[in-house]
Amino acid sequence: SPRAGGRRGRERVGRPGPAPRGRRALCSAAAQEPEYSYGCAEGSCYPATGDLLIGRAARLSASSTCGLRQPEPYCIVSHLQDKKCFICDSEDPFHDTLNPDSHRIENVVTTFAPNRLKLWWQSENGLENVTIQLNLEAEFHFTHLIMTFKTFRPAAMLIERSSDFGKTWQVYRYFAYDCESSFPGISTGPMKKVDDIICDSRYSDIEPSTEGEVIYRVLDPAFRIEDPYSPRIQNLLKITNLRVKFIKLHTLGDNLLDSRMEIREKYYYAIYDMVVRGNCFCYGHASECAPVDGFNEEVEGMVHGHCMCRHNTKGLNCEQCLDFYHDLPWRPAEGRNSNACKKCNCNGHSSQCHFDMAVYMTTGNTSGGVCDDCQHNTVGRNCEQCKPFYFQHPERDLRDPDVCEPCNCDPAGSQNGGICDRYTDFSTGLIAGQCRCKLFVEGERCDLCKEGFYGLSADDPAGCQSCECNPLGTHPGGNPCDSETGNCYCKRLVTGKQCNHCLPEHWGLSNDMDGCRPCDCDQGGALNNNCSSQSGQCECRPHMFGRQCNQVEPGYYFISLDHYIYEAEEASLGPVINIIERQYTPDRTPSWTGIGFVRVPEGAYLEFYIDNIPYSMEYDILVRYEPQLPDQWEKAVISISRPGKIPTGSRCGNTVPDDDNQVLVLMPYCKSLDIFTVGGSGEDVVTNSAWETFQRYRCLENSRSVVKTPMTDVCKNIIFSISALLHETALSCQCDPQGSLSSVCDPSGGQCQCRPNVVGRQCDRCAPGTFGFGPSGCRPCECHARGSYNAFCDAETGQCHCFPGVYGRQCDRCLPGFWGFPSCQPCHCNGHADDCSPFTGECLSCRDHTSGHNCERCQAGYYGDPVLGSGDHCRPCPCPDGPKSGRQFASGCYQDPVTLQVVCVCSAGYIGSRCDECASGFFGSPDEVGGACQPCQCNNNIDTTDPEACDKKTGTCMKCLYHTEGENCHVCKQGYYGSALQQDCRKCVCNYLGTIHDDCEGSESCRCEAATGQCRCLPNVVGQTCDRCAPHTWRLASGAGCEQCGCDPARSLGPACNEFTGQCQCMPGFGGRTCRECQELFWGDPGVECRACDCNPHGIQTPQCDRATGQCICNEGVEGPRCDKCSRGYSGFFPNCMPCHQCFALWDVIISELSNRTQQFLDRANDLKITGVTGPYQQTLNTLEEKLTEIKTIITQNPAAEPLKNIGNLFEEADTDTDLSMLETDAKSLDHQLHLISAGALDSITKYFQMSLEAEERVNASTVHPDSPVELSAQMRQEVEDLINEKEAQFKAKQEEQSRLLDELAGKLQSLDLSEVAEKTCGTPMGASCAESECGGLNCRTDDGKKKCGGPGCSGLMTVAHNAWQKAMDFDRDILSALAEVEQLSRMVSEAKQRADEAKQNAQAVLLKTNATKEQVDKSNEDLRNLIKQIRDFLMQDSADLDSIEAVANEVLNMEMPSTPQQLQALTEDIRERVESLSDVEAILQQSAGDIARAEMLLEEAKKARYATLFYVKVTADMVKAALEEAEKAQNAAEKAIKQADKDIKGTQDLLTSVTVFPLPLLTDLENTYENNQKVLEDKAKQLVELEETVRSLLQTISQKVAVYSTCL
Repeated sequence: SPRAGGRRGRERVGRPGPAPRGRRALCSAAAQEPEYSYGCAEGSCYPATGDLLIGRAARLSASSTCGLRQPEPYCIVSHLQDKKCFICDSEDPFHDTLNPDSHRIENVVTTFAPNRLKLWWQSENGLENVTIQLNLEAEFHFTHLIMTFKTFRPAAMLIERSSDFGKTWQVYRYFAYDCESSFPGISTGPMKKVDDIICDSRYSDIEPSTEGEVIYRVLDPAFRIEDPYSPRIQNLLKITNLRVKFIKLHTLGDNLLDSRMEIREKYYYAIYDMVVRGNCFCYGHASECAPVDGFNEEVEGMVHGHCMCRHNTKGLNCEQCLDFYHDLPWRPAEGRNSNACKKCNCNGHSSQCHFDMAVYMTTGNTSGGVCDDCQHNTVGRNCEQCKPFYFQHPERDLRDPDVCEPCNCDPAGSQNGGICDRYTDFSTGLIAGQCRCKLFVEGERCDLCKEGFYGLSADDPAGCQSCECNPLGTHPGGNPCDSETGNCYCKRLVTGKQCNHCLPEHWGLSNDMDGCRPCDCDQGGALNNNCSSQSGQCECRPHMFGRQCNQVEPGYYFISLDHYIYEAEEASLGPVINIIERQYTPDRTPSWTGIGFVRVPEGAYLEFYIDNIPYSMEYDILVRYEPQLPDQWEKAVISISRPGKIPTGSRCGNTVPDDDNQVLVLMPYCKSLDIFTVGGSGEDVVTNSAWETFQRYRCLENSRSVVKTPMTDVCKNIIFSISALLHETALSCQCDPQGSLSSVCDPSGGQCQCRPNVVGRQCDRCAPGTFGFGPSGCRPCECHARGSYNAFCDAETGQCHCFPGVYGRQCDRCLPGFWGFPSCQPCHCNGHADDCSPFTGECLSCRDHTSGHNCERCQAGYYGDPVLGSGDHCRPCPCPDGPKSGRQFASGCYQDPVTLQVVCVCSAGYIGSRCDECASGFFGSPDEVGGACQPCQCNNNIDTTDPEACDKKTGTCMKCLYHTEGENCHVCKQGYYGSALQQDCRKCVCNYLGTIHDDCEGSESCRCEAATGQCRCLPNVVGQTCDRCAPHTWRLASGAGCEQCGCDPARSLGPACNEFTGQCQCMPGFGGRTCRECQELFWGDPGVECRACDCNPHGIQTPQCDRATGQCICNEGVEGPRCDKCSRGYSGFFPNCMPCHQCFALWDVIISELSNRTQQFLDRANDLKITGVTGPYQQTLNTLEEKLTEIKTIITQNPAAEPLKNIGNLFEEADTDTDLSMLETDAKSLDHQLHLISAGALDSITKYFQMSLEAEERVNASTVHPDSPVELSAQMRQEVEDLINEKEAQFKAKQEEQSRLLDELAGKLQSLDLSEVAEKTCGTPMGASCAESECGGLNCRTDDGKKKCGGPGCSGLMTVAHNAWQKAMDFDRDILSALAEVEQLSRMVSEAKQRADEAKQNAQAVLLKTNATKEQVDKSNEDLRNLIKQIRDFLMQDSADLDSIEAVANEVLNMEMPSTPQQLQALTEDIRERVESLSDVEAILQQSAGDIARAEMLLEEAKKARYATLFYVKVTADMVKAALEEAEKAQNAAEKAIKQADKDIKGTQDLLTSVTVFPLPLLTDLENTYENNQKVLEDKAKQLVELEETVRSLLQTISQKVAVYSTCL
């Protein structure tokens, strides 16, 4: 545009403006437009870009135009001093001569006229919201906008677009002088994406006042456009409407003060020209455009909106493909790729098509055209296929109009009503024109049924019906049926239309030659020969089964031929006939049946009653016998008597009476059975092949013998049929439930499975020589060979046939009252028993409270002489009320021969002359009937020898041992844990530093969880004993829990740190405890830079400089950042710096003070001139008041405030000449000792912890591991239980046998002669009566009813036993006396233990006092430390003046420290008194020494009872020793507390040493005073050490005494 270019040229010459930026933007925007140096045939092409306003002045509108309705005045801002106004008359269009004052909107369209500066558009005066809108007739590409203003550019405006002809609008960009106030919430940039909406301030400045430009580019050149046709880019470029909204006018501010019309006439919008650059939007498919229909105006330079499309496209913007060019999807042209639309391929059969994206994707993006309305009987996407019922002729071209011919298929037999293959494709088996037959149809036209099918029909989906011939029943090969009727051709033994049934008496349709098989039902087991055609199952008789009915059900059987056996023993016996029983030989099969034989002499007879013949027919009678002579029987006559005549209709109707005497057996006459005959009768019967088989296998001979040989299957099957014919069923086993093992018998013969010694087919009787038929079988008689006639016994009772004088079931015992089978003799029981042991003669069931082999002594609980003839008897022991009284507590008693007093032998738990009191360790009410003494339920946690260990009435435990407590000593004491029931209460081991202090009573006594011993830990402390910090924490010694390591995560190797020092593991280049500082010998901020400490090694105290400032720590007399020069007050050359003369320091101080005071006076004088008297000191006074208030608050609230008042007095009493170096040396020495002690304690703790772990492993090994003692014990116990279970039955059997033996001896004692026994027992002469003999007898009694046996002067065993018993009682008294002495010794030991416990308690009291002192010192040290820190902070402040410092120093001097010599002396005396209270221990030990001497004297006397009392005495001694060890531990705790006090004193020294930083000489004097007090503290510490040595020697003496005492025990 020449005109636009000229105007920009004027701006470039006259003044700076935005035009140069606009030109750069235009060039950049043009560079992104597609190149069109080649035609549309070579690729994409584009119409030329132009001004869219040219030719569209009528479509450009403004919401406000000046003078549109009437002329309006307006003025120019630049003529304010000399106001110049003009007239705007826009009722008519502009004309340079007729109407030059018209300023309509069409004036902004560029016309390239020479009078361009006379044309512009102007809005109405003072109106701010004005809109300019361009409405396009089509869719255009908009690239940029240029507006040149005649007046000020708007203070706020925006550009909008619409791409749907004004329905919706979107903002391009905002322009404002102040974006935040004009368009709040709109970003001011910079742009991050090409379509970001921002507010731009570059084109809204108030300058220039005229010809200022606003330039907007749609696509910012700063962004590279990868895809210009992306939806996002197209949304920016495509427009149908463009709108510019002016929001706010630029003014000079006078309109805010004056709203008159004259003021508003200066402010309006006015535009010289407006350029809307764009082009016709054709997607690269056109290089030129034509006017849109209805818009045929032709103006030079006008950009038209109708594309002249190429590349087979159409539409206003070439946005569609031409008709029949839809084989590819429409796409914009890109570069040299035209993306032209492709013509559809319909093979000449259609002229219409459409694009289908799904088809396009399935073809791999090569073709997507789908033909519409195919002709010539064709179908398909490309009309490449024939319609149904047509096929493609293989010899004609696809484009031939006659390429498709109709199919020739029978519709009844072909699929789909006669559709044939439409084309030929051998890979898929398609042949053009070929018919596709139904499933069961064949033939070229599909008009024939296949083999095996018949009845072609169009209604049948398969075409023909299947003959459904069973292939098993039809002959193979050829058509199996008639194709018209469907009848099948069957095999020989098959019938039915489909050959699917067997002929009668046949079954099992199969591939056999004949198709089916015969039923072959068993002639006896089946009802007939018919069977199931499927399974072949015959119709069986009752209790028969199997396909052929040739098996019997479980619990049933078929008979053998000799089934009907009649034993001679059960027959009616004739005269002189005997039954001979015979035992079965275990290793031989018996040759007889029943219990034996019947001996039949010549001429005798047997009569059998037969009532169980099942079937009327001829039978053979078989007689089995055992000859007694070598010759056979000469003659045996058998007679048969019937209950009546034989019916003529019976099978036996032809029998004559003579036939009854001709046979000797009773077996079925098999030859006459139907299964063996085919005709004839009687002897002329005609047999079949089955009889020949029966004869050939000798089935009949095997049945006649008692001893059976294994039967062949042939015989077994035939006999099965015979049995079924005779009985018409199977016979029930009927096994005896007691005598058989099962209800199921042998199916062949019916023999049941018998229990031991049970015989018979039904197992219903005992074998010969056994008895007691029952569930366990029969038991052998076991008749004694020397006491019985034979080996047989009664079948019910088992009683053998005994010889005279022999007794018992087995004839193996003597009569009651006798013993010594088979040579029986009478029992001797002193008249106190009726029977004795049949084997030993020992008396059984002694009466009259007697016992012993011959009832010769009294039972336990009785005393006296029960020997026959002694004249004495057994009397109850009065201990206290006698047996069976409910109050008898003695195991026995005896009568003292001298005093004749009864002496009781008390049971365990009882004492007293009559055993009527509970012993130590027992409780109860023995004085009440039914009362008893029982052990105290103290869970083995008391001394059972101590009478006061538990209450003898209630059983309450009084003196629990092993650190237990509770009513039953069932729980551990407080401070102990474990199992009180297992005497395993262990002291809680808790680290005092890591345990909650409320659970501890000092550092050595803490409470823990009663079951596990777990201590309650402070925060971040773990372990059962709270002895270590949790991961990533440290400082257990703080006593308040562990602190977090706080390692810098970015500068350390991990979050963990040293448990004691808190040092983290730093990465290279970092240091400090938490790695937040520079590494060693460096300084600075590690986040910025670390610098090396540049210190001169000759002038520094340590190589490490200040980590923050880098200042080196200089030696005395050296200064400088590097400590490399002599400081003020020193002379010489570094490093040889020598102090100046003392006068220098004095004069330097004086001069410095004078200089400072002079300067202060000058400053105060200056301040007084301005603020008055108090002005210069106001800040200092305020600061001092705040500090004093803070100090007073601390002192008021701190419990240590009162003791701190003594600090000043201590400082005043201190000497000024104390050497600080000595104090520092002592502090270092104490610190070194502390480290050694800590290291030793840590090593000890680690050692004992490891030992504890090892002990735990050993305990686990003894209880958990597979080979542990506990596991082995469990295995052994299981083996013992198994052995007990195994022997239990045998033991019970023997016990029952012995009980029977004892019962059978009753009454045998009646015939005993006891005179000899009475002589030996009581000393009674032979034949003497009770009245004649002084010695009594076995049955003699005194006048008062007591038994009389033995006595003084008698030589019987009773007298001898009484004398022996008297001696035993004397010895028993001696033992009781010794026990009393031992009990006295035990009480003395208990008293010694009590005194040792008191010593232990005194030591613990000293320990508690020491701990209290330690806590007091700790508290004082902490308060002093805080106060010193506050004073130091105050003095280090720059604002602190001399008056404030002096006031603080005076306040400190008025305070007291709780460590004056008098206070320390009082504290030391208190500790000494506590420790000296332990002196009673010496007296206790001296008294214990006397007790020990007494114990040594009693030791010899107690030797006889030492084995009974050694255990209790040893336990008591161990308890004493343990108590003394506890005292020693308490003393050790006191020693540790003293050491802790030393440590606290050292801490106080360190804190007071830090006070030396005070700058005032007065504080230096106070330090010297404190050093003198420190010496006093040290002297007191030495006294504590001496006291410690005294306690240690005392403990050593206690240990020696314990050792001596243990040796004596």
